[in-house]
Amino acid sequence: MFELQRLRLDHEAAILDFEIANRAYFARTISDRSDDFYTNFAELYRVLLAEQEAGVSFGHVLVDEHGTVVGRFNLYEVRDGTAEVGYRIAERVSGRGVATFGVLGLCRLAREEYGLRTLGAATSNENVASQRVLARAGFVAVGPVEVGGREGVRYELVLANP
Repeated sequence: MFELQRLRLDHEAAILDFEIANRAYFARTISDRSDDFYTNFAELYRVLLAEQEAGVSFGHVLVDEHGTVVGRFNLYEVRDGTAEVGYRIAERVSGRGVATFGVLGLCRLAREEYGLRTLGAATSNENVASQRVLARAGFVAVGPVEVGGREGVRYELVLANP
């Protein structure tokens, strides 16, 4: 069983552990976070929490039945009823529908809790699994885009009214 939780201060260490444990896995399909990300994580995390308080982003972690972080699901660049979606899941749970579960939950929160109307997302051409997740969640491909220096696809989802 998994639960999507809004970011809190006490998630910090668990998120850093998640990021470090999955760094090589993530780098295969998305741009690698720099060493500075890990070195300055505490400061960056405080910025994320401040952005969340200001309503310009909403971060979430997906935790398993043991409370271990297995994914991150974020809404960022929130403005005028729209937001961008970003997510990543741990290698140990990939291929089991966990990302789809998290994205569907994030879409529900975007509509019901945050009052958003449209979501955007992008994925590299190499990240076929992410493309499938977005399609299962109802996102539609709208054109090409560059994602972290890689060719990719831009997606959009119009959320139903609450």
